[in-house]
Amino acid sequence: MTVDFAGLGLSDPIVEALAAQGITEPFEIQAMSIPDAIAGRDICGKAKTGSGKTFAFGLPVLHQLEKAEKRRPRALALVPTRELAVQVHDELAVAASAVDRTMAAIYGGADIEKQINKLSKGVDFVVATPGRLIDLIERKEVALDDVAHVIVDEADRMADMGFMPQVEWVLRHITGEHQTLLFSATLDGVVDRLVSRYQHDPARFEVESSTTTVDSMQHRFLLVHEMDRAKVVAEIARNSNRTLVFSRTKHGADRLAQSVEDEGVASAAIHGDLRQKSRERALKQFGDGELEVLVATDVAARGIHVDDVDVVVHYQPASDHKSYLHRSGRTARAGASGVAITLSLWNEELEVKRLQKRLGLEQPIVEMFSNDERLADLGGWDPLSED
Repeated sequence: MTVDFAGLGLSDPIVEALAAQGITEPFEIQAMSIPDAIAGRDICGKAKTGSGKTFAFGLPVLHQLEKAEKRRPRALALVPTRELAVQVHDELAVAASAVDRTMAAIYGGADIEKQINKLSKGVDFVVATPGRLIDLIERKEVALDDVAHVIVDEADRMADMGFMPQVEWVLRHITGEHQTLLFSATLDGVVDRLVSRYQHDPARFEVESSTTTVDSMQHRFLLVHEMDRAKVVAEIARNSNRTLVFSRTKHGADRLAQSVEDEGVASAAIHGDLRQKSRERALKQFGDGELEVLVATDVAARGIHVDDVDVVVHYQPASDHKSYLHRSGRTARAGASGVAITLSLWNEELEVKRLQKRLGLEQPIVEMFSNDERLADLGGWDPLSED
């Protein structure tokens, strides 16, 4: 029997706010964890990006959340990046409004005075990156004395980025009685120590279904030429439904989006330097099918949840096999198939071959120009026939 959000114990205003957005059925991680979270238990969830964990921690916290005094939030979510802070804030904003609770995204690189001003008026639920939060605590612009719910999101990524000492500093300074909800793609090593130190008899939940594997998609490796590379992307996109392209830099993403647009293919870039409204517009247009190509940096792509992406293009080879799988996993979602294409210049071939070895993929890197007929159906073309 399929359970709905009301059946999980969430309040009517939250359920109605979700329904108004067309969200009626919980994801697996939400259905498993929300009842225990509402009951006030600590939660330890093993779940990857795209599994629905933001609602899994955010909705039960909003269900229980009391109003905050000035500079003394009642709920705190720690996240590794600015993009994720904005994403979590935006995903929960409608439900928060429905229960008359305020939210703020606090992160470095933005105007600190505006953030201080917001906190001084009282914010119920703060979503923050650790560094900026500590800065504000040390300035005495925010206090953690009243925090009743603390969330550590993407704990493994926090560890990878070297933020764990800051995360632990914050957790040590939450001295009152509180609920701790932790979500991570992996629960070993440093993350396991975090669970044992800062959680009390947590309810544990694991979602494996969102794991991206080499077998869940097709892989193509193309040798291209620098002057022809953007044209190759445009040609791939002309024969696809939605094409998500990864660029290493923000400037490179902008330049590539313009080059693809110049080829007559509707395209836009998304990265951390863009205003939130611009990012939202590009994402909506991509989701609605108005844009054929979205060019993203790795960090910005963490906020992309668009179904029916049938092609992912690595404009430059991924930095390692984990990054390759994470990027490529934007296609082949929810059981759908997809194609992951890596473009390689002549001086990147060795790098690509190392990557293939780590992935267990033995394939030739096949030279192609933008006028190659095989670009019309890379999924149907067999690269092994070229060997």
